[in-house]
Amino acid sequence: MANEQSSSAEESNLSSLVSSASLMLIGSLLGAFSKLFEQVLLGRVLSQPAFDAFSKGFSILMLSSTIALVGFNEGIPRFMSRFDDERDVRGVWVTGIVIAGLAGIGIAVGLLAGGDWIRQVFFGADSPPLLVTLFALAIPLVVGLRVAVGAIRGHENTIYRTYAYDLLYNGLRVGILLVLLFGVGMGVLAAGYAYVIAAVVAVVVAHVLLNRLLSLRGPFRTHAGAMVRFSLPLVVASAVSSILSQVDTLMLGALASAPNAAGIYNYGYPLAAGLPVILSVFGFLYLPLASRLDDDSNREEVDRIYKITTKWIYIVAFPLFLTFVAFSGDVVEIVFDVTDPRSSTALAILSVGFFSSAANGRCQDTLSAFGYTTYILVVNTAAAVLNIVLNIVLVPTYGVVGAALASALSFFSLNVIAMLVLWRLSGISPFSRSTVKTFVLLPLVLFPLAFALSSVVELSVVTLPLFAIGAGLVAVALVAVTGCLQAEDEIPIEQIEERLGIRIPVIHRYIPSRRE
Repeated sequence: MANEQSSSAEESNLSSLVSSASLMLIGSLLGAFSKLFEQVLLGRVLSQPAFDAFSKGFSILMLSSTIALVGFNEGIPRFMSRFDDERDVRGVWVTGIVIAGLAGIGIAVGLLAGGDWIRQVFFGADSPPLLVTLFALAIPLVVGLRVAVGAIRGHENTIYRTYAYDLLYNGLRVGILLVLLFGVGMGVLAAGYAYVIAAVVAVVVAHVLLNRLLSLRGPFRTHAGAMVRFSLPLVVASAVSSILSQVDTLMLGALASAPNAAGIYNYGYPLAAGLPVILSVFGFLYLPLASRLDDDSNREEVDRIYKITTKWIYIVAFPLFLTFVAFSGDVVEIVFDVTDPRSSTALAILSVGFFSSAANGRCQDTLSAFGYTTYILVVNTAAAVLNIVLNIVLVPTYGVVGAALASALSFFSLNVIAMLVLWRLSGISPFSRSTVKTFVLLPLVLFPLAFALSSVVELSVVTLPLFAIGAGLVAVALVAVTGCLQAEDEIPIEQIEERLGIRIPVIHRYIPSRRE
């Protein structure tokens, strides 16, 4: 009886995670599409110098807000999932909003004070002075939004996060951008105003939704000491992680000899950055779930969920990865109407680095759930230092392609080292017989076919999504007929069937549990 209850609880954990991931996939894809649309819109409407200025301003916003969060975007959901008393749970939110909020305000004030110097060094004398001011004002607002989303995550609620962040924040920002660009005729400053206004609305709505899960008024017990000790390594880790993703743009602006190199680079970067979106759909619920299971001394269940989710992240992300590498030139031209070979080469190279995350799964979330935040700090710092060194060496000579190589090598190193650290500390890894076969089989079979096809066919707006969908169907079929499925894969398949409202009998034939 106890074994049956344990098995039922394990299936419930995996089912909840997959169900959350299916909803997150929809929301994250909408959010990713809005961000990509924003990049495409600005890339097409603005001049290259103006788009270059936006790229740098966006990098400053992302880096600054990440530093201001002081690691609480991970610390808040971890601690909330471990407390039962509402006073403790409310105290976690209070700690986060006060400390991260003050940090965000402090960084914004510093940027406003040094606005002229920053504009001269990174943007150039011709850039609008107000641009730095707008992105600085957005920092504490974005921090407040992410604190609220972290608290919603701690309650293992996916729908409110989708409403507040993916739909409202991203969607409203794009809507404001369209109005300011075409209705008002504003230039690059439209992006700055859009970020500020959308963040104001989203941070309010996110806290209204959070209040439905946890009354924000009432007694609270702060756990500032424990949270800071846990999150302190993540402060630097998050900062260097943001450096890892944003430093290329800034260093291109400072070191590249070719004009507007940062803008050219950002025709490829946001496309490749769409690959981790698929990884993130499992991550929202994974961290509090893994933390709760660890608190119950059930790391075996964490290991099982980790392996299954990693395999499905790999399968789902692979078609997009295949398309970005084999048809990189077609993709950049279709999306941005740009034929610069540097952008397409950057897309292909960056895709390799970003896709390495799919093969390693949620390794950093697992380390965080187990409390190994110091190791996250060390791994992220090493990767960031490597990225900076490689940029210094490669950018002056190779420009955009050098920045892409630096970023891809750094991301690949980060993911491999983090996975090895997790395996060494806990014995948990993404590798099983089923996952290894999947990891090897898909690229071995599909890449030669895709490259052969790309040599004779050019994708269009119509054929690009058809190719990606077709590659996905072929990937799933290949995994099924070659024995890469296992009994637990029945749960993701059933969730897909439930969401789509259809039955996939052919797939069930290849799931081991169905053969009994």
